[in-house]
Amino acid sequence: MTFDPDQLPGEHALAYLRARLRDVPDFPKPGILFKDITPLLADPRALHITLDLLAQRFIGEHIDVVVGVESRGFIFGGALSARLNASFVPVRKPGKLPWKKDRVAYALEYGEAELEMHEQSIKPGSRVVIVDDLLATGGTAKAAAQLTQHQGGIVAGYAFVVELDFLPGRTKLTEGVDPKPIVYSIVHVG
Repeated sequence: MTFDPDQLPGEHALAYLRARLRDVPDFPKPGILFKDITPLLADPRALHITLDLLAQRFIGEHIDVVVGVESRGFIFGGALSARLNASFVPVRKPGKLPWKKDRVAYALEYGEAELEMHEQSIKPGSRVVIVDDLLATGGTAKAAAQLTQHQGGIVAGYAFVVELDFLPGRTKLTEGVDPKPIVYSIVHVG
């Protein structure tokens, strides 16, 4: 089974998912409008639709590893890895992984941060999809890609539940990259 771009999610499914996203103003800082996915997670049907759409997009892409970005990327990434019969590798904030690790610093929409991945988590040549709940500026996903590439992984794609189209995240993930990775987001917020 391969992904058919003409078989995009129906408007009914998208409306159903969109209705389960909650806007939280001024979180985590003043001026930020946070997209809260917890209502989507609380609805089994919405979660099922979300996971089906993510899996449908990456079936046929020969994904070996799903990298889930802390913390909401764990929720979707772990379930997606099972559906794709791929390994799951967590990317975490500093100090959360117990073994030897690789680390990268990056800029966020609202500050700076670092991410870590256990050393030798990804075999060289493995095809990887990086999963998080939201694509904003692309900094977090790009940092996860740097960790993946440092270990010899090939970033085949990125998967997000929500994308903020008014921010440059998609461009950041594809600019100057050849071949271009898949960037798939289910709900777009303009």
